[in-house]
Amino acid sequence: MKNKYLDILKASTKLGLTSFGGPTAHIGYFREEYVEKRKWLDDKLYADIVALCQFLPGPASSQVGISIGLLRGGLLGGIISWIGFTMPSVIILMLFAAFISSSGSFDSGWIQGLKIVAVAVVAHALIGMLKSLAPDRIRISIAIGCAILTLLIPTAIGQITIILIAGIFGFFYYKNDAIEPAPEMKLSFGKKTGIISWVLFFALLTLLPLLKPFVQSVYYAIFDTYYRVGSIVFGGGHVVLPMLQREVELSADMFLTGYGAAQAVPGPLFTIAGFLGQITAGTGGALIAVFAMFLPSFLLVIGTLPFWSIIRSKKGIQAALKGVNAAVVGILLAALYDPVFTSAVNSTLDFVIVLITFTLLVVYKLAPFKVVLISIVLGAIVHSL
Repeated sequence: MKNKYLDILKASTKLGLTSFGGPTAHIGYFREEYVEKRKWLDDKLYADIVALCQFLPGPASSQVGISIGLLRGGLLGGIISWIGFTMPSVIILMLFAAFISSSGSFDSGWIQGLKIVAVAVVAHALIGMLKSLAPDRIRISIAIGCAILTLLIPTAIGQITIILIAGIFGFFYYKNDAIEPAPEMKLSFGKKTGIISWVLFFALLTLLPLLKPFVQSVYYAIFDTYYRVGSIVFGGGHVVLPMLQREVELSADMFLTGYGAAQAVPGPLFTIAGFLGQITAGTGGALIAVFAMFLPSFLLVIGTLPFWSIIRSKKGIQAALKGVNAAVVGILLAALYDPVFTSAVNSTLDFVIVLITFTLLVVYKLAPFKVVLISIVLGAIVHSL
């Protein structure tokens, strides 16, 4: 048992230290580590989890990591997986907040190298998922169509709608086909735990603001603000920033500083809560802000997985998931272009680094963290010229 939890901690911490490039890149890193290398789950089960987390509010990549931890090691495994993936960037951002002034610049060559390697990671993930989740003309067409729609309707609601439409198409197109049994989703907890999680999720969301006028505490105010934001944000970390700026009394310069720092570190952008909490109320404020920001994700994933485990095994749902999984590939394809490629590749030399890192990853099968380090060095060299 100890080895199982240690394996989860080692794998998630490695990802927490090397997963640069935002949630789309994280999905690629996760697949490389958990599907390709460790074989804890296959592409179909992985895509089912990714599809589910796209529907839930909060940081999708963190929820995928939590889900894999829950499958591998139960509730404790989910917590360990989250700690490993999240805390490295939280600690770094707390240090940024403590020691870096609002005028600090994060525009350096090594950061550009981190952005560039995300292109190779996402492209590699896309190739692998395309082979298993869109293996025929119809599903390739679904993926391409969803990629086009995602680029034309670049909103969280648009993305959810696209996945729903693909699922409906899959249901009607594949409902009479022979459906392969769904990959088994073993959980150490059941529907009762799921229901308790849903009740707790809505109770906190409702009661925290109601009780706020009666509790004069900066820590309570922080918990209320970050829990509420983490509960209702669709679309990832970039969407959370304007919401936080409305809720937290800090200058625009301080927010931009935090945003720059969060972009420069691995892990989810939601860890900006550590930076803002540190500025607001020191170490205690940072830890409370991070806990409150991610708590909704835990409750939603724990509340949903037991029911998803049952629902997804039904023939009609499996047919729908053929469409949904193809849509996930399409959304990943769209994200490969925007924002991953468009924000990373600004010159011919940047694209040269993409080609080098992609070749090292796909052809020579170098470990992702080694490719990240190589990209950092190349980015620093190229942008110092």
